[in-house]
Amino acid sequence: MATFRNRHGKWQARVQRKGQQSVSKSFQSKEDSQRWARQIESEIDKGAYTNIALAERTLFKDVIERYVQEVTLKTRSMREDTYRLRALSRHPIAKLRMTALTPIKVAEYRDERLQIVSNGAVIRELSYFSSIINHARREWGITMVNPIPLVKKPASPQGRNRLLSEQELSRLYEALTPRVKNANHWILPLTKFALESAMRRGEILGLHWEHIDLVKRTAFISLTKNGESRLVPLSTAAIEILRGLPRNLNGQVFPVKGTTLSAAIEKARTKAGVRDFHFHDLRHMAITRLAEKLPNLIELSAVSGHKSLAMLKRYYHPNPEQLAEKLG
Repeated sequence: MATFRNRHGKWQARVQRKGQQSVSKSFQSKEDSQRWARQIESEIDKGAYTNIALAERTLFKDVIERYVQEVTLKTRSMREDTYRLRALSRHPIAKLRMTALTPIKVAEYRDERLQIVSNGAVIRELSYFSSIINHARREWGITMVNPIPLVKKPASPQGRNRLLSEQELSRLYEALTPRVKNANHWILPLTKFALESAMRRGEILGLHWEHIDLVKRTAFISLTKNGESRLVPLSTAAIEILRGLPRNLNGQVFPVKGTTLSAAIEKARTKAGVRDFHFHDLRHMAITRLAEKLPNLIELSAVSGHKSLAMLKRYYHPNPEQLAEKLG
């Protein structure tokens, strides 16, 4: 049933049907309001009407904030994701209503961001857009078309394959060697352990002694990036590194914060004259070395924790000269 009333010189039409959320709209004339109401009622009768009223009055920034509170804060990557989403909520595009998030607006955002950040960063941000919009559609009744699939994404960046030479690695270790009494004595063994274990930075920093079995040479990771637990086999060298560590009172194997580790690695990298190096490159190097001992990719994935062999291939960089020798 439709009702009409004149408010401040404009005619407001309201359509209310049982089982449907009421919808209203204002017009300059009563005839226009009646025509619109008949159209809405006809679409409802045919089952073709989509109520976008909530999407029309909801700002993107409000949806982002609700997503942070109800979804992001329950994930393992909540700190990093919350920081990025809060930054996104301050961008002018977040001030748009959900129905105004058109492919054109998103494409403009993409082009603007590409002038500031890398292709990979923009791809990640567009992925955030899509996840937030899809969740709002499924869970919160925000009826709208997700514009992200209609927007061309930047070319994916080529995966890193930075492998330090033995000389570079030696200089890095030398730069990480503590020289004074109050220096951080955990960074050097942590770095060596990363290269021996092929574990991710977050996995290493989350290790506790209760997770380590020095006899069976394993480390248990309760929750990985893939959302599953796994038991990591450790080399003899990795075990020796662990045996040489003092025990921290809180049970953490490497009582180091992520920010502290990043700062220490960057300082050592500069001091050692090692260019274009990230801590995560140690994982690339470790998997490449392990591939020589474990040529079976299934066994290698059991150590690295990759669920997809396609992803594992991004880290696996065999030496062409050694492959040539195997060919005979």
